[in-house]
Amino acid sequence: MRTLLILTAALEGVTGLGLLLAPATIAFVLLGNTLDTPISLVVARVAGAALVALGVACWHARLDPDSSAAAGIVGGMLLYNSAVASLLAYVAIALGLFGAGLWGLHLALAVWCVACLRARRAND
Repeated sequence: MRTLLILTAALEGVTGLGLLLAPATIAFVLLGNTLDTPISLVVARVAGAALVALGVACWHARLDPDSSAAAGIVGGMLLYNSAVASLLAYVAIALGLFGAGLWGLHLALAVWCVACLRARRAND
């Protein structure tokens, strides 16, 4: 679980910082499309702040990966990664957006979350 927490902290933290600082650029890199309204830039920055918060939580949880708090964070990450994988798969299929292939990464992270939570449960 510790490796999952560290990897998530890095990936989501860096992506979140990018969305906070340069949302249009990050949207183009990730999805191959721009954010062209002021409200879309605000929503992207709010998402960026949430991703930074997730990254910080994961970074701190890495210090005690066997705790109930860490399991709660991984449970939240499971929900997040499942939802994002589903949304990006839909966007790739229905809208044909360029970078929406990131759904595979989020699906893999969701599966890793399940594996960590099952291993934890088996050890309890």
